[in-house]
Amino acid sequence: MRLGTPLSPSAVKVMLLGSGELGKEVAIELQRLGCEVIAVDRYANAPAQQVAHRAHVVAMTDAAALRAVIEAERPHLIVPEIEAIATDELVRIEAEGLATVIPTAKAAQLTMNREGIRRLAAEELKLPTSPYAFASSEAELARGAEQVGFPCFVKPVMSSSGKGQSYVERPDQIGQAWRYALEGGRVEQPRVIVEGRIDFDYEITQLTVRSRMANGATATSFCAPIGHRQVKGDYVESWQPQAMSAAAQARAEQIAGLVTEALGGHGIFGVELFVKGDEVWFSEVSPRPHDTGLVTLVSQYQSEFALHARAILGLPVDVTQREPGASAVIYGGLEANGIAYEGVAEALSIPGADIRLFGKPEAFARRRMGVALARGHDVDEALVRARAAASLVRPVEA
Repeated sequence: MRLGTPLSPSAVKVMLLGSGELGKEVAIELQRLGCEVIAVDRYANAPAQQVAHRAHVVAMTDAAALRAVIEAERPHLIVPEIEAIATDELVRIEAEGLATVIPTAKAAQLTMNREGIRRLAAEELKLPTSPYAFASSEAELARGAEQVGFPCFVKPVMSSSGKGQSYVERPDQIGQAWRYALEGGRVEQPRVIVEGRIDFDYEITQLTVRSRMANGATATSFCAPIGHRQVKGDYVESWQPQAMSAAAQARAEQIAGLVTEALGGHGIFGVELFVKGDEVWFSEVSPRPHDTGLVTLVSQYQSEFALHARAILGLPVDVTQREPGASAVIYGGLEANGIAYEGVAEALSIPGADIRLFGKPEAFARRRMGVALARGHDVDEALVRARAAASLVRPVEA
């Protein structure tokens, strides 16, 4: 793709659907390459909207509203950043040649809900996964839980960042898990997945990049594995590289390669995997930068955001790791608009530490408002530094 000049007839126009902190970093990387960026989200002043050339507030699950903004802007590339999008409309838009959807409209549609991607991985690709069942009622959920066994996990088929997820240990907890899933799901239709627990040692994000080579063929590249810790399905901290056996690493890359090849297109994919010894199970995949991959802002020469921007523009990529790194989430800690932050100078005084404040206009107690990043001689040192830096940043009412 020939690159042009923003706000001119030669501009390569890229529309972000979803404009959170991950989209903000993608927007910055696209602008470094001269792209014109349009940021769309369901609320005003989302992080990526603050750095984009133009912004729109749209209910992205509304097919008519989504089409209207795309027809008005006529972007060359549409880059989904979240799951809650009218993906059926994206399929039609791509088929009509109005824009190219990254990585493809089919991939956005399949990965929008856990049912589509789980059936692709387990039933079509025959990849190892946890035992699972789907349910559209509390009674079906109860039967599914008995089928996969207790303890188990209940998740809406469409949600993100741990919303609506429950850990269920006994049959009498099913009703509460069903209600919580309906509250956290991103669509009105009640549909959940219940998954049996796998006895794993750790879980990783295998960032996988599909890029175009000079001869036009697609190359698949793998970043060093990212380890992470979650609380109630939400990422709390991550580190790179995650130590693992050569056999497990090879299997992780094989699984990630098969899943991303089936989805097609170009860009970065966050493939989530469970690992025990040399065994690896597929969990989920996001066809976009992954929140645990924020660590790559300090650990790689090209972050996951730079890799995504380059790959979707048809440019060469480099997944080389620079040094061990870690990230730790900075939470809002309170409910208020336009909060301020104290302790940033103290956090940045820690050797190898860096801070990203996302600029979200409204804070909640458990909303991710920023992230502390740190480098180290090894992962353990980087984690200590990242945790310390995160603990020093104090969100306060302005």
